[in-house]
Amino acid sequence: METIDTTKLPQNLEAEQALLGAILANNKAMEKVSEFLKPQHFADSVHAKIFEVIAMLIQRGHIADVITLKNYFEQEGTLNEVGGTNYLIKLADSASPMTNVEYYGRFIYDKYLRRELINTGTEIVNNAFKETADLSATEQIEAAEQELYRLADQGEAQGDFIEFASALNSSLNYINIAFQKEGKISGLSTGLERLDYKTGGLNNSDLIIIAGRPAMGKTALATNIAYNVADYMSRAKDIDPHDRGVAFFSLEMSADQLASRILSTVTQTPGSKMRTGELDNAQFTRITAAVRELENIPLYIDDTPGVTITSIRTRARRLKRTKGLGLIVIDYIQLITGSNNKKNEGNRVQELSEISRGLKILAKELKVPVIALSQLNRGVEQRDDKRPVMSDLRESGSIEQDADIVMFVYRENYYIHNEEPKIKQNETPDHFQHRMEEWQKLDRETTNLAEVIIGKQRHGPTGTVKLFWNGEYAQFGNLANEENLPEQIG
Repeated sequence: METIDTTKLPQNLEAEQALLGAILANNKAMEKVSEFLKPQHFADSVHAKIFEVIAMLIQRGHIADVITLKNYFEQEGTLNEVGGTNYLIKLADSASPMTNVEYYGRFIYDKYLRRELINTGTEIVNNAFKETADLSATEQIEAAEQELYRLADQGEAQGDFIEFASALNSSLNYINIAFQKEGKISGLSTGLERLDYKTGGLNNSDLIIIAGRPAMGKTALATNIAYNVADYMSRAKDIDPHDRGVAFFSLEMSADQLASRILSTVTQTPGSKMRTGELDNAQFTRITAAVRELENIPLYIDDTPGVTITSIRTRARRLKRTKGLGLIVIDYIQLITGSNNKKNEGNRVQELSEISRGLKILAKELKVPVIALSQLNRGVEQRDDKRPVMSDLRESGSIEQDADIVMFVYRENYYIHNEEPKIKQNETPDHFQHRMEEWQKLDRETTNLAEVIIGKQRHGPTGTVKLFWNGEYAQFGNLANEENLPEQIG
């Protein structure tokens, strides 16, 4: 196994001395580096300690110079450990001009990143040699990628105040995008006009939860949206290549099953016939042609079962970097595994809280919308009105808190269809026939209707959107009657 010669690690002690001297000469120099430079970034532990005390004194409103530092270290009993008074005087004499302070700060930070990169690389090598390591080879690769991404990302997302004028211009840009788009929305279109109108589309950095009971069509809706977005991305000329791509983490269905669903929808071929091979020549030809047409749409499927939140982040970052990424879809959130944090052991609610928070952070980090499907509690089935509400979310607290939009998929026909009337004791045939006819009428009227109930929307209204549903092709669509839509969305 490899070991590191610490004496050969990237460092520049003269730059560290010049920076510390400049701050001692003029405490305002600290303002140029305080946002990005921390004590741990110094190669020399003495310099790190001195920088830490300087920062503390300035933060408390005190002057940081040779005299105040000497007094502080004397009281602490550590003056000799930092080189004594003579070394503090030497630092003050080494001061660089004020104009060079930020340059030296960035230089020191760059050396720190190089040391971290070497340490990370060495750790990767050493772990790979350990046959008894806690992590498998695949898990080691994912951990390595995560660490390297962390290093790559350091310094790029430094927080700072944004001037109101800048924020206003960014806001105007979003408004202009919505104004210029045909659909009058700022985000990606779902392909469902009423839903787009209600939500403004799928907006960057949003965590969108699609929830429902089994057989309501959650996966179908998510699949429809993923395909519609990917299809648009394949044709659009105004999308940056880095934003062109849809990642679909299918934790329940295999990649080929998901692809078959999309083919069923696109070609209007019943999924049951595709599975059994009961196709005529025209249908098979149509499917074959569709495959050739769809090969180039930027839709990427990961069907790894029990994938961890860490793996999702790692793979999404990699896809963004290598091929481009503009939307993430996860089916579904309860099948994601946590990070093996011992604090969460045996506590699924705590683990799910970590997962939902991780997805929200991922959406913000990659600046893409994240759609995550979620199951509902069985309590829905016990009510007369089975339309879902927020409290029906499984382990709802964290999901509700982290989500920007929560929408529920509901099909009344599912319950109506399964409640076919049965003749009651002592009921006349005429009365039963009347009930049967009423049920049949209601069954027909609701067969192709679905509701998307928006229970939470951080930036817009809640309410219900009615959609067309075709169970044969697992397809959601726009209703033919669009009387409730504004004229500009026709």
